[in-house]
Amino acid sequence: LAATRGRILGVDFGDRRTGLAISDASRFLAGGIGTVSPGGIAATVKAVAGIAAEQGAVAAVVGLPRNMDGTEGPRAALYRDFAALLEQFHLPPKKSIKELSRGMRMKLNLASALAHRPGLLVLDEATSGLDPAARSEILDILLDFIQDERHSVLLSSHITTDLEQIADTIAYLHHGQLLFAKNKDDLMEEYGILRCSQQDLDRLPPEWIAATCRTAAGCESLVHPRVSVLRALPGVVCDAASIDDIMRLTSKEG
Repeated sequence: LAATRGRILGVDFGDRRTGLAISDASRFLAGGIGTVSPGGIAATVKAVAGIAAEQGAVAAVVGLPRNMDGTEGPRAALYRDFAALLEQFHLPPKKSIKELSRGMRMKLNLASALAHRPGLLVLDEATSGLDPAARSEILDILLDFIQDERHSVLLSSHITTDLEQIADTIAYLHHGQLLFAKNKDDLMEEYGILRCSQQDLDRLPPEWIAATCRTAAGCESLVHPRVSVLRALPGVVCDAASIDDIMRLTSKEG
């Protein structure tokens, strides 16, 4: 897996017990790293910033701790950037963290990570549990982060619609194995869900069939290239495959 500058790599861990850890993120891209997880600021950021207490709390309130106003010291730029991000994300500096909504807490975590000006931003389930409006805000922040083509995002998520919306490359890990890592547009354009009889399925070249689920009603197969399948079997149902479809059938085949 590689997180290319200016792009977003979306990862779905089919089995959360195995796979890459957030602490392994440095292998993807040399340079600064910002990490965000649902529980708060990850250890990488804690060690670099010095502004995060235990349990992921940045401070008692959203703003900077006392005597850290960014006017002097080796971390002055970091503190100034953090304060600017609080304003950009509309986070009230004097508000207690426990009063923040889940979406506001995630934006606070993002501000803490982005203040380090990381080359690679690593997020674990950043939009999980958020309402659609809050999820959209978080995704917009990530898209803005990569616009200069110098930054990358590694986003681990089970919400495949979010991956479809913003990821350039999608990887799927299941039971500790990387089942695929491909360009998102290629996945969605090339793959189809074919619903047909076993007799019709046998008419296709084996290399066109990526995975098949057989039931009493017939066969449901993940096929590619979809255009060729439609030409070979006129009249059959072969819908465009969603990312969720691709992951579901690929993991069953594996």
